[in-house]
Amino acid sequence: MSRPSRRLVIVVRADPVICGHSGEARNLAEVALTRGFDDVRLLTWPIPVLQAAGLPLKPLDRIMPYSEGITVERPEPVGDYRVPDGRYLAGLTGRLVELLAEPVPTTCVSMYLAPHDAVVRDAVDAARAAGYAPDVHTIAKAVGSDVTNVIRSCLHEKRFGAAVVLFTRFLANDQVIAVSEYTRQEIIACAEAIDTHCGTRFARQCVRRISVSYPPIDTSAYLDLDPALVDAGLKRRGLERDGYVLFLSRVTRAKGIYDLVDAFAQCQAQSRLKLVIAGNGPELEHLQAITQHNDRILFLTDVEDEEKPLLMNGCAVYALPTKPEPDFVETFGIALTEKMLAGGGPVITTTTGGVGEAVGGTAILVEAGNATHIAAAIDRVVLDMSAEERQLMADRAREHALSFDRVRVFDSLFATSNPSVVLTG
Repeated sequence: MSRPSRRLVIVVRADPVICGHSGEARNLAEVALTRGFDDVRLLTWPIPVLQAAGLPLKPLDRIMPYSEGITVERPEPVGDYRVPDGRYLAGLTGRLVELLAEPVPTTCVSMYLAPHDAVVRDAVDAARAAGYAPDVHTIAKAVGSDVTNVIRSCLHEKRFGAAVVLFTRFLANDQVIAVSEYTRQEIIACAEAIDTHCGTRFARQCVRRISVSYPPIDTSAYLDLDPALVDAGLKRRGLERDGYVLFLSRVTRAKGIYDLVDAFAQCQAQSRLKLVIAGNGPELEHLQAITQHNDRILFLTDVEDEEKPLLMNGCAVYALPTKPEPDFVETFGIALTEKMLAGGGPVITTTTGGVGEAVGGTAILVEAGNATHIAAAIDRVVLDMSAEERQLMADRAREHALSFDRVRVFDSLFATSNPSVVLTG
């Protein structure tokens, strides 16, 4: 086989993991095929490792196939049981070294800094030390949860050494980016706290060097939906257009699901609506138990990617009243922008984290954690809003969401990078 001239390798928690990172990786890989890349790979974890980690996973038989030209690799661990976690990292790092050893210009982009930035940094350092002299440009992307989870945990637990390692690796990259301006500011604040305690100078570098690159979205999957397909999809679920409030996200406390259930019980429009809770998560069983006698609340745990736009388009209201919790803050809100692309009823959400950047002033905003405000917002949409006003909101929302189209994001992100890419997430 001839050696490729342009390479994209994505090191990521890929499908079947349900998370924004796997979606970002898929979208960037698909766009790469249209931008002249002749070798596109997803370098990811073995499925048993993902299952053992307790991550939310799609059923293996329902994973959407990647386009021809995208190869998924799941390196086996290096060593035996006496090296519990490191052997999987060694497998990922070793495979990346093998790719860097080939004389192919490569750009490495790492998302979710721990552990994926470590994979890239160690692979690049090893390749150079071995004398391969790779033609490589590195970009590190902080996706949000690596800051709100990993770095904040270091600060809270006073494990400053670990935080120093994370920032040192992050800033060692040629280019550093954040998933939202909110995330950028959080990184800077964390850096200032570490500098104060450790005497380091991370914050100044972060202010000067970090830029923002929003999540890439396949907008085509949500646009120009056939009304007949929407109606048929709703009928299969026993739903009617504009007859339900939709929550489609991870079923966790931080997404405001309990506040939404309380709000639904309070709203005056409840008699003409259902509340559809679509998704899985740690709070699902408890919510099902406490609402089992309410036949106006419907749980959907098997919604596939093709059905999401149909449910979004047909709803009277899409509500994601996310709120800050110690273990999670919404750093963007991909589901919100997907809903805005699909059309349908207005979005009700909060100003938590990076949500304001995702909705861009086109949503109905409520106070986080305030069920009364959420109920009032639902009533306003269903009882008071005219069809013309709803359509105007939908049009404005779609226009804003189109700015996150995966082609636009890809071209902007790689405009100044070398023509071949390694993306990790």
